[in-house]
Amino acid sequence: MRLTQLRSFHAVATTGSFTRGAEALHVSQPTVTTQVGQLETLYKVELFHRSGRRVVPTEIGERLLQLSRQMFDLEAEAVQLLRETGELRSGHLRVAAVGPSHATKMLVAFNQRYPGVKISVTTGNSQDVLDRLADYSADVGVLAQVSLDKRFVSVPYSEHPVVIFCNATHPFARRRSIRTAELQGEKLILREEGSTTRKAIESALRAAGVEPEVVMEVASREIIREAVAQGVGVAAVSDVEFVPGPGLHAVRISDAQVRTYAHVACLAERRDARMVRAFFEAIGMEV
Repeated sequence: MRLTQLRSFHAVATTGSFTRGAEALHVSQPTVTTQVGQLETLYKVELFHRSGRRVVPTEIGERLLQLSRQMFDLEAEAVQLLRETGELRSGHLRVAAVGPSHATKMLVAFNQRYPGVKISVTTGNSQDVLDRLADYSADVGVLAQVSLDKRFVSVPYSEHPVVIFCNATHPFARRRSIRTAELQGEKLILREEGSTTRKAIESALRAAGVEPEVVMEVASREIIREAVAQGVGVAAVSDVEFVPGPGLHAVRISDAQVRTYAHVACLAERRDARMVRAFFEAIGMEV
C-alpha cells in the first residue's frame, strides 16, 4: 500500500465524494479514482458503496477510516511540531555554564526573543561545559576559557577581574585593594582543578613568586563562600560571581591583571543548527 493511495481513500471517505476528495488533495478526479481502485484491487476489498455521485464507506471502509484519521492526525501533529520548532515557537535549549552569573543576561535575552522555547541550565567548570557539548547533552556552553580543540568554536562575550574575598574580621576587610605579594602565607581556599578562576590566580601567584597556604580545594561556590564567612581562609572569585553579604568583603588586586573571561561555545558541527544560531543571534554575537 502506498501512502498516496491511503490519502486518496481518506479524502473520499471524509468528503463523501470522489470529486470533492480530489479537490481537497488538489489532484484530478481520475487520479483519486485510480488510487482508491488500486487499493481495493490490491487487498481484494470493497471500500465504498457507490450510489450515483454519492459514496459511502463500507464496513471495512469505516474501520480503515478510523485508522487513517489517527495516522493523518499524527502527521498533522508532526508537521506542527516541526514547524513550531523550526520557527522557535517551541523547543528546548540546553545550556551548560560555568556559573549562573555568566549566563543569566544571555538567557534573559534569548527568552525575551523566544518565550516559547524551554531553557534548561547545568553548571560546572569549563571542562565540564566542554564535555557536555561534546556528548550532545548541551546545545551551547558558557565558559571561562577558549578551547584549542578544533571540535569547538567559541566567541568572546565579556571579561571580569578576579577579586579576593574574606570575612569581616580579616585585615583585608578594611582595604579596597591589595598587592599580590600580600597573599604570601595567607590561608587560601581554591576551586577544583579545571576551574579557570583557579588557573588565573595561580598564574598570578607564580608570576609574583608568592606561595599562599592552600587549606581547601572545593568545587562548590556556596561551600567556598561559607568557608570564607567562617574564617577558614580567603578565596579568589570573578567579580561578577561575588555575592555580597553580611560578614563578607571583596578587594581588588592592584598590581596584576588577573582576569577571567566569558566565552560562548558550541560544537563546530552544530554551529548552523537553528537553536544554536538563534542563541548567538539573541546575545548579539556571530558564530
